[in-house]
Amino acid sequence: MQRVAYGDHPSQFGELTLPELEPRGAVVVIHGGFWHQRYGLELGRPLAVDLVGRGYAVWNIEYRRVEGGGGWPSTMDDVLAAVDAVDLGPVVALGHSAGGHLAVYAAKHSAKVIGAVAQAGVLDFELHPQITKRAAELLGGMPDEVPERYAAASPARLVPIGKPVICVHGQIDEDVPVEQSTSFPGAEVHVLEGVGHMELIDVGTAAWGTCRQAVDRLVGACY
Repeated sequence: MQRVAYGDHPSQFGELTLPELEPRGAVVVIHGGFWHQRYGLELGRPLAVDLVGRGYAVWNIEYRRVEGGGGWPSTMDDVLAAVDAVDLGPVVALGHSAGGHLAVYAAKHSAKVIGAVAQAGVLDFELHPQITKRAAELLGGMPDEVPERYAAASPARLVPIGKPVICVHGQIDEDVPVEQSTSFPGAEVHVLEGVGHMELIDVGTAAWGTCRQAVDRLVGACY
C-alpha cells in the first residue's frame, strides 16, 4: 500500500494498493460518515484488502470533510481531483452512505469513472428530512436557502448520470432510508432483507458479497 497525496491539505490523500499480477480492473473506494470528520478512509481499508486479493487495483481515498476544510464545493472537488490523481485507467467508484453520493457524483462528472456502486447511498438530499438536515451541513444551507447547490450536488437532481449505477441497500437501514436507493431513477437496485447500514462494508457478510459482485459486473462490462 502506498500513500499518495493529491493536494496540500492533510485530508487530500489516498492509499493506493496494487495486486501482485496485472490488475483485472480498478476501483476507487469512497468512505461515508455523512461528510463529517468522525470517520475516515480507515472504513475502506478492509474493502481494499478484499478487492486487491481478488485482483483489483484499489485507490482508497480521503477528502476534506465538514469542519475540516470541506463542505461546498471542496468535498466534491476533492473526490474528482482524487480520481484524476492516479493513472489506473477506467475505474469503478464504490461508495458507502455519503460515499455513495460521492461515487455517483464522480460517475456523473469524471470521464474516468465507468460506473458507480452505491452502498446505502445518500442519493436524494430532499427526500427525507433527516437527510436534508445532513446535506445542509455539507452545502451550507437548506434547499430554500441555497437551491442551486442542491441542484448541483444531489444525485437525484443530476440524472441522467450517463453511466451505470448499481444501488445496494439494506431493507432495515436506520441511518439512510432504503427509499434513497429504490427511488433513484435509472439505477439497478438490490434491496437486502434483514440487512442494516454497516453490514454493507463488513467483508465477512453476504451483503458485502453483493456489493463486490456489482463491482465485478461493472468492471466486466468495460474490460
